[in-house]
Amino acid sequence: MSQRDVKQRIESVKNIRKITSAMQMVAAARLRRAEQRISALRPYAGAIRRMTRQAAAAAGGEVAGNPILQEHEKLETAAILLVTGDRGLAGAFNSQIIRAGLLAAAEYEAEGVKVRFYAVGRRGVSSLIFRKLDPAGRYVGFTDRPGYADARHIAGELIAAYVDDEVDRVEIFYNGYVSALTQEVRREVLLPLQQATVDEEIAKAEEESDGSEVHHALVEYEPDPAEILQRLIPDYVEISVFRALLESTASEHGARMTAMRSASENAAEVIDDLTLEMNRARQAEITQEIMEVVAGAESLT
Repeated sequence: MSQRDVKQRIESVKNIRKITSAMQMVAAARLRRAEQRISALRPYAGAIRRMTRQAAAAAGGEVAGNPILQEHEKLETAAILLVTGDRGLAGAFNSQIIRAGLLAAAEYEAEGVKVRFYAVGRRGVSSLIFRKLDPAGRYVGFTDRPGYADARHIAGELIAAYVDDEVDRVEIFYNGYVSALTQEVRREVLLPLQQATVDEEIAKAEEESDGSEVHHALVEYEPDPAEILQRLIPDYVEISVFRALLESTASEHGARMTAMRSASENAAEVIDDLTLEMNRARQAEITQEIMEVVAGAESLT
């Protein structure tokens, strides 16, 4: 490789490093905003889930007449909602969700259960279509900054599918935000409520109080618990979906920031290696010229 070619490659890698550094800074700024949104939502999300569980316990047998609360007798079709991003360049952020969803689908199908996919984000939608698994619901264009209206729309379609007996269970797969460097794949059951993963988490949190028994205040429901529960269930599903969207957004920004930082560091190493190669090429050219001058001088003597 000539010295000129090496110089061109160095300039090309420097331009790439500028882009990755800029993307890293943008992701870091968006990550801070996403963290603030998660912190603001968590108290409300925890409260509405706790209220839903308590109302369900108070309603008892009265929930039998509510189609949203009825647990289907037989599991024939499971709905899987994959929460991915609209863009790439975020490491394994999208691929690990798709992989987990496909693995769960394979487990269901091995048991004779049909799978119906729903996908958030262009990456998830395109991956399912590429595998000829046309998703029943496609939700794209808002993963950078999801709104509550987006969660309401998704939850509404999932609830409708469950109430109309099109699906017998609804699960959601998303990247849970732990830190800017760590995102974990989470799998939660949204419907039926009796099997909801979040209910187990809330119950465990309420029971853990340094080993002591937790006492709850008596609650009088007006109107009756069953009617209140009927109003709470849609909010519960919407909040659960909205929390997953916010967690996924923060995870995506964290994953992209980490990926772009690694790319910038790798670009710097490549530039160092190419600079060393260019210096060696320059030195070889100078040595060759000196040898030619010496050879020419010797031929004249």
